[in-house]
Amino acid sequence: MEQITQKKLYLVSGRVSEPLAHEVADLMGEELGEPNLAEFSNGEIHCKFSESIRGSDVFILQTHCHTEEISINDALMEQLIMVDAAKRASAKRITVVCPHYGYARQDRKSSGREPITAKLVANLFKGAGASRLIGVDLHSGQIQGFFDGPVDHLTAMPVLVERLKSLEGDLAIVSPDAGRVKVAERYSIQLGADLAIVHKRRSHTAFNTVEAKEVVGDVNGKVCVIVDDMIDTAGTICAAAEQLKEKGAKTVWAATTHGLFSGPAMERLNASPIEKVLVTNTLPLPEGYNADLIEVLSIAPLLARTLQAVFQDTSVSEIFGGDHLS
Repeated sequence: MEQITQKKLYLVSGRVSEPLAHEVADLMGEELGEPNLAEFSNGEIHCKFSESIRGSDVFILQTHCHTEEISINDALMEQLIMVDAAKRASAKRITVVCPHYGYARQDRKSSGREPITAKLVANLFKGAGASRLIGVDLHSGQIQGFFDGPVDHLTAMPVLVERLKSLEGDLAIVSPDAGRVKVAERYSIQLGADLAIVHKRRSHTAFNTVEAKEVVGDVNGKVCVIVDDMIDTAGTICAAAEQLKEKGAKTVWAATTHGLFSGPAMERLNASPIEKVLVTNTLPLPEGYNADLIEVLSIAPLLARTLQAVFQDTSVSEIFGGDHLS
């Protein structure tokens, strides 16, 4: 008599991404697994799954960021430890789900004697036992090639575009620099909006400092939306917004997938001409953020559909109509 094996999905999360993971699990009709993460007195992280995952299709969700309770390196290490635990517990397939992929901006050598840390992170996941990687709006598309296995590169664009459709007035999508023009163009096509570019120059004397120089395109009297994959210290976004207002923009919004909001970001945004910042919940927001300024959109439905497609071995591209690669 032929034995039929039932596939089993097991979703588990690190401590940083628990709220998002619970939302995803609810949408999928699954129970969120318990990894029993704990720290020893010396700071070492320990993990032990509460139930057998032998033969399971395991999805380990963790975003890489710094919070008041945990550093970005601990968040990454936590995910790696869970991958190793799943491998040693005889999981059939292990997929790492990284709503925000850490060290993504270190994707190449810009000068001598520098690391390519984004590649190192991919190597660590593979070495720990991951067989697949899912990321959302990676800082550069080339990171897909860093992981030696299947990579599903998702985009939060459908979520942000749906919200932006409610804007009234003559709309212009703005790329904050030349490197994001391709993404901005996709937004402009989907929204039927004009495209503009802010030319920027990074300071050679001050680290992580940006000077916006000029605007390419007509923004006078228009509702301008600056689109980018992330807002870190908000220097790029705020400098661009000031340039747009100087060129006669009626209103300035910002739309981004990853809201890191490091250092002086909140202070800069509150003092800037930006009226609204749309951001997804790939990252937890800092306490005390300005809820009138920052609007959070959920990517949980997007992740839930993707995880279900991967589990059922169906197409992920069809979720986005084939328009999710960059």
